[in-house]
Amino acid sequence: MPRERWLEKRKDEILPVSYFHMVFTLPHELNTIILNNKKVMLNILFKAASQTLLTFGENELGGRLGFIATLNTWDQELKAHFHLHCLIAGGAVSKDGACWTPCKGNYFFNKKALSMVFRGKFMEQMSHARQCEKLKLVGNEYKKLKNKLYAKKWIVDVRDPVKNPEHVLEYLARYTHRVAIANSRITALKDGMVTFKINNRKQNRTEQVTITAVKFIRRFLLHSLPKGFVRIRHYGFLANRNRAANLNTIRLLMRVSAPVKREITSVEEMMRKLKGTDITICPCCSKGKMQFFAEIPKYRAPPPNHLNYAAG
Repeated sequence: MPRERWLEKRKDEILPVSYFHMVFTLPHELNTIILNNKKVMLNILFKAASQTLLTFGENELGGRLGFIATLNTWDQELKAHFHLHCLIAGGAVSKDGACWTPCKGNYFFNKKALSMVFRGKFMEQMSHARQCEKLKLVGNEYKKLKNKLYAKKWIVDVRDPVKNPEHVLEYLARYTHRVAIANSRITALKDGMVTFKINNRKQNRTEQVTITAVKFIRRFLLHSLPKGFVRIRHYGFLANRNRAANLNTIRLLMRVSAPVKREITSVEEMMRKLKGTDITICPCCSKGKMQFFAEIPKYRAPPPNHLNYAAG
């Protein structure tokens, strides 16, 4: 339900422009440091990617971009793979709000230039965190790591313009309110071994992977985030503080009307729409309709073991 409500709100914010799906990926050489310093390092990832995009927006379009960044920490086999998915509106609004500049055709910044700026901003932020002693990295080891990271080509994947941004939102929504793997991908648990499905994108086929239950749990727990960590963030003219006002300004500049606001439906209506299930039907007779009568206060509710005994 939280995922569907988030998705409905985001669809109301879509502008009639080209959208771009971009992915910022960190080198695997950083995995151990990230896993031991998740809050610091993942905040640096968000900061470096957002600063890179905002800088390119200012330099090439003369204004502020608007985008959503969503953290993903796993690959198909549940191994550590830290990257940000960004959905970016193809245009920028000037600082004074007087001008909207759309991007030209299918072009949205140079991939090589983006990766170099992203790498530079990330390394700058990581060095600053080390100086402030937020990261405990020994001098010689850090120097070797820096040299290795600067020698690598960092990956920023700039994909073709999105014809339907709602589809990308739906794709991102799969990852926004769950961790690592859906139950539907787990196909077997037997003799201490877990089997689950993966998509082999290189060969365009579905495969099965079997590992020990202990290894499966260890991999799953790699992707737990620090308490209170925000994995979906909004930047530029889509930043939370002034989002509604900014969108109204841009729509006025584009001379388009705001979409009719979608009503947030009830849980019953949403379940009927998504699953074709009527949750108000009595589970016992499958005929009668259950009706809300009253909410039992927590201090009046019986303890869980009492409920189990009563149900038995």
